[in-house]
Amino acid sequence: MESLTGARVLPVGEMTAPCLRLDVEISSEVPGIPPQPAPFGVRCAWVLVTAHTEAVGSLILEVPRLGLTGEQVAAGIASELGKEIARRSNTSGQREPLLPQFLASRREVLLRAPRMTVVVCTHERPEGLDTCLRSLLALDYPDFSVLVVDNAPLTGRSKSVVDHFASSAIEYVTEPREGLSWARNKALEVVGDRIVAWIDDDETADPHWLAELARGFYEHPEADAVSGAMVPAELETWAQVWFEQYGGHNKHRGFTPAVFSPDTARAQSPLYPLPPFGAGGNMAFRTSALARIGRFDVSLGAGSRCMGAEDTRAFTDLLCAGGTVVYQPTAVTRHFHRRSVEELRRQMFGYGVGLTAFYTSLVLTRPQCLPDLIRLLPMVYRDMFGSESLRNGGLSPTFPSELRRANRRGLLIGPVSYLRARSDAAQLARKFQSDTATGHRSAHA
Repeated sequence: MESLTGARVLPVGEMTAPCLRLDVEISSEVPGIPPQPAPFGVRCAWVLVTAHTEAVGSLILEVPRLGLTGEQVAAGIASELGKEIARRSNTSGQREPLLPQFLASRREVLLRAPRMTVVVCTHERPEGLDTCLRSLLALDYPDFSVLVVDNAPLTGRSKSVVDHFASSAIEYVTEPREGLSWARNKALEVVGDRIVAWIDDDETADPHWLAELARGFYEHPEADAVSGAMVPAELETWAQVWFEQYGGHNKHRGFTPAVFSPDTARAQSPLYPLPPFGAGGNMAFRTSALARIGRFDVSLGAGSRCMGAEDTRAFTDLLCAGGTVVYQPTAVTRHFHRRSVEELRRQMFGYGVGLTAFYTSLVLTRPQCLPDLIRLLPMVYRDMFGSESLRNGGLSPTFPSELRRANRRGLLIGPVSYLRARSDAAQLARKFQSDTATGHRSAHA
């Protein structure tokens, strides 16, 4: 009979599909994993570990054919995260020793909760939008609203989703100019001066997501932006597993809080976002800070030729302007990764395009940073081609070479894509102004 003496923690490169996706609250009874049918049962489990609802870390456990008991799962978690769990559970020296420090902090945040608007930019994904909005309406936060920005809609399906909720907390607007940055900037025009949190229409929010973003601003009053952790919602296909091996959306940033400012520029240059300072699907900004940097670059982002990087550029611009960005990994969203290999191939290609488009945008609009960019070239080369780099270190030998090639093809065309995207954006702006003026004249005819 197969012996089950403990749960073995696997490196990310040994993940297989399908991989079970678990949330484990370590302060209560830890669930086991039932026996797995041969030959198609899961062989591993990706586990998000929380302690009193605070995200502590994640790990991958090997799942034997006979499954795992709750005690074995708990032992595997303790072997990887035990010291961190003990540190966060220590209540000595606190005014309320029975209340973990972070819960006391969250309670203070909720008592002083700043008014926040959650923005969901969407384009023809009504099923994902519906799931996302349901999670937002279940948030444990006393003072927030939701703004849905329908970007260049082809149908009325997104509006139908919003109308179905019939909630006064949800507002719906359209942005006719195609591109995520246009949609983000439209939201900024609508909401005015406050804190805006962003989530994508292929994600769901943890019930405490908004409270934890607010906690980042509360504990760091100087913060211009706070970003959180985007974890996988499911790992059912090889494409989803490969994306997680590649680093997912947080690219091995992990669950250690961090503060980025001019004081930390020596540790990580604001011009080199690896690991990233934040991800566009889980971030919050003071709108006044975005106004200072000219909002989002409409030549970047999904829906443009550059396919992404508008969030990266915003974080970099804030840091270059002397701002502060806080990484608050306890603010968790769950992302539904692309399920098919073809979708992942396009995503990897887009990441390549977006990266070099981002650097092209810096050279063109911040030429003073060119000497610093040149000094970063050895680090870029190491991370692009080094086997132990953050970009490649978690990849298994079986990671598809076609995905790496797609990413490198994207890197090659990013600069040209940005130049063309700038022309596209100028044309869209002129057309919008013309259409607006024509509509204004018609209204007064």
